[in-house]
Amino acid sequence: MKITCGKRSLDLTRPVVMGILNTTPDSFSDGGSYFASGALDLDLALRRAEQMLGEGAAIIDVGGESTRPGAAPVSEQEELERVVPVVEAINANLDALVSVDTSTPAVISAAAAAGAGLINDVRALERPGALEAAAATDLPVCLMHMQGQPGNMQRDPHYDDVVAEVGAYLLDRMEACRAVGIDCERIIFDPGFGFGKNDEHHLALLRNLAFFGKLGNGSPSDIPLLVGVSRKSMVGRLLNREVHERLPGSLALAMLAAQRGARILRVHDVAATVDVLKMQQLVDNPSQ
Repeated sequence: MKITCGKRSLDLTRPVVMGILNTTPDSFSDGGSYFASGALDLDLALRRAEQMLGEGAAIIDVGGESTRPGAAPVSEQEELERVVPVVEAINANLDALVSVDTSTPAVISAAAAAGAGLINDVRALERPGALEAAAATDLPVCLMHMQGQPGNMQRDPHYDDVVAEVGAYLLDRMEACRAVGIDCERIIFDPGFGFGKNDEHHLALLRNLAFFGKLGNGSPSDIPLLVGVSRKSMVGRLLNREVHERLPGSLALAMLAAQRGARILRVHDVAATVDVLKMQQLVDNPSQ
């Protein structure tokens, strides 16, 4: 399974790692890591991207708006200033596939022009103009499910059947993409761990992860799945661990997700996750 991502190709024959590069001051785990004296430091961000590539990341995911629970939105201009220079710098200096974590049409367009190869949207292109902006880039898109918005999504989320409802939403967004010319071969699904779900919902989604890859009506192959559980609060609650203690739980979930069909693991701890996936492949797919 390969996806064309602008000038690059992403091979998803086996699971790959997407390294997180949050150019925000307030993301829950690495917020502020690439700021110096209150301003974004391009050199710090570039060095981190280079480090993650050296550790085995196949994708660098650049995001300029925190979507942690309770996060406030940022202005379009601020997000552009946080994201586009980093995408440009990585594209100019490193041989890397860059994903842009955004819901903002102007950022989608500008990041694609700067060299991004994948659009990763937690709002599944629901913001006005986002569908059209993504279609115009001719890049693949990751559609994520979120109940509510970051500011309120964790206030008592409710589902009658979380697997069926998340699946129905993703199918609906796929049809919206098709309507503007984004075909199945350019779509990735993300069930949205940590986005408007409680821990029972998370566990149900993980147990049934393979279901979401089979949702592509008329698609010649399964829809690739992206899973992001790295250091999330679900790990903290389930294991009673602080953010800096969540690596073992995150790695366990990464392996479980890969065994259930995830093709992209979005993580903070690249080297450790790459090792886990290598071991998983050696055991489960020795001929590959």
